[in-house]
Amino acid sequence: MKKKVLVLVSVILVLSMLLAACATATEAPAAETEVAATEAPAAATEAPAATEAPAKEYKLAVVFPGVITDADYNTLAYNAMTAVQETMGIETAYSESVAVADVDRVMREYVDAGYNIIWTHGGQFITQTVELAKLFPEVVFIAEGDANVAEPPANLWFIDRNFQTGYYAIGTIAALASKTGKIGYLGGSTLAFSYQEVHAIQQALADLGSDVQLVINYTGDFNDPTKARQAADAMIADGVDVIMASVNLGVLGVFEAAKAAAPDKKILVTAKYTDKGANYQDNYITSMLYDFTKPLTDIVTKIQAGETGGYYALGFDTGVSIQTPLLNVDEAVATQAQEVINKVMDGTITVVEDSTEVK
Repeated sequence: MKKKVLVLVSVILVLSMLLAACATATEAPAAETEVAATEAPAAATEAPAATEAPAKEYKLAVVFPGVITDADYNTLAYNAMTAVQETMGIETAYSESVAVADVDRVMREYVDAGYNIIWTHGGQFITQTVELAKLFPEVVFIAEGDANVAEPPANLWFIDRNFQTGYYAIGTIAALASKTGKIGYLGGSTLAFSYQEVHAIQQALADLGSDVQLVINYTGDFNDPTKARQAADAMIADGVDVIMASVNLGVLGVFEAAKAAAPDKKILVTAKYTDKGANYQDNYITSMLYDFTKPLTDIVTKIQAGETGGYYALGFDTGVSIQTPLLNVDEAVATQAQEVINKVMDGTITVVEDSTEVK
């Protein structure tokens, strides 16, 4: 009997050991499966890092009709170009004293050299700039003028200079300051903007109800001080005592004529683009100031954002101002002129844009 019990106990012990072994064998795969199940999704969600396309590199070339040292129209554009280079990190290049006959060649050379923004700083270049923009759609062109381009190409930015707006105020100032009843407009060439300026002066005289006589003279050259001096001398001899100069380097000749006038003649001059008062305080009233830094910066910023073309109007909020206080005029004149300037600035006075030939 004892043997049977011993055998039974032995059998039970063996069975218990076998059951324990079987339980251990089934748990290991379960653990491995759990690890695999938790690790696999983590690996599956790992995506390769995205590679961003490099930003397009822009290179700006500027074409000037005159020299960048004229302390006038060309200097303003050079300052704008330099500001864009320094603040926006854009490579720049420029060409000075480019004639209309040569501008197409100069622009093509910049295109061939890899420049993809080309700014022609002068209304005389508008036709060639528009035509070249059509031929090189991958390049952005910036043109200036005095009437918007009809059906412009998609890669053309047009800067409307709106000279007539400021010249309404200039005409008002000249008429109020004149003692002889004769004021003169001295321009370079008979371009659309010069006609707009003269018509704006005529509108100002009409609105004032003034009987001041307007004498008009063109030298044929914006940058020739000798021709400007001769034209100014002729105006002064004709009784003009306020000359509204709309020339570049030629303005030096206008001021020299004013300084050389007889002591009993007080000749006053208004200028354009930059402050001319430092050297000619005795004969200076004011200037219609222009700043191209903001317009160029705005346009290049838009180009970088993908806007390859558009219309940009210059105005009192985008780079134009009448320099004040006015010099060499009576307080009453300054007060009345400021009232007119304010009305032009806030839009109370609408200046007509008229490009018809002045006769």
